[in-house]
Amino acid sequence: MIRSRNYARRYWWFVVPAALAIIAVIVFPWVFTVYVSAFEWRIGSTPEWVGFANYVKLFGDERFLWAMVRTLYFTALSVVFPLVLGLAAALVFHQKFPLRGVARTIFILPMMATPVAVALVWTMMFHPQLGVLNWLLSQMGIPPSMWVYHPDSVIPTLVMVETWHWTPLVMLLLLGGLSALPIDPYEAAKIDGATPWQAFRHITLPLLAPYIVVALIIRTIDALKAFDIIYVITQGGPGSASETINIFLYLQAFAFYNIGYASAVVVVFFALILLLAALLMWTRERVRV
Repeated sequence: MIRSRNYARRYWWFVVPAALAIIAVIVFPWVFTVYVSAFEWRIGSTPEWVGFANYVKLFGDERFLWAMVRTLYFTALSVVFPLVLGLAAALVFHQKFPLRGVARTIFILPMMATPVAVALVWTMMFHPQLGVLNWLLSQMGIPPSMWVYHPDSVIPTLVMVETWHWTPLVMLLLLGGLSALPIDPYEAAKIDGATPWQAFRHITLPLLAPYIVVALIIRTIDALKAFDIIYVITQGGPGSASETINIFLYLQAFAFYNIGYASAVVVVFFALILLLAALLMWTRERVRV
């Protein structure tokens, strides 16, 4: 009994520093953000208590509501395309062929670059007159595109950059899953005369589902918090056509210096992330093998 008490005392020396770090880095900033969201507070002015007025204003702000729609639209596309292409790439690279290691290395190179560097390179490629993409289109007899300079094409174009950047990560996750799958079901299916498509549909896909959900969770988190690529390429433009919640939040806090209103945006965005995270974790539990 005395020994267990001594061990318990020793544990506190490890628990307390970790708890203090969590309080300082996570709990206090979050509580302070919620507190600030109840004020009308602009840099250089005296904070004024307004209660829930910022939240009421937020859900009546058409610009914020459209930013939320764009965020969900961008997130959905930025999750679906890397998942589909990453799965296809994983199936290809799981096969044995000459120079497979070299091909894998080349394929994962995009994810090694920083988002800002990626954004700067693609910005030059998207230039309507000098960009290489429109030159390639002209060589194929296709009219030039405005890419990120037109409201209708800016979000799909940004999704294309996001897909190019993060599909290799999905491929690596699913490739690891494919390597861990048992061989016996495939041998039994081959004996029964199953086609490759039937083996994929009834064996590979169900067994790979937990890994797909993990990739889905990671990509959803990355897409929701996407800021670097969007801001460097478009700054939320043209107009506000690519203004996601992150861009809207940045402008409110650091361009308009509306700290109270920006804090309310943070709280609402955090609630949205918690909702999506709970849904994804529920999905992960449902497909666990």
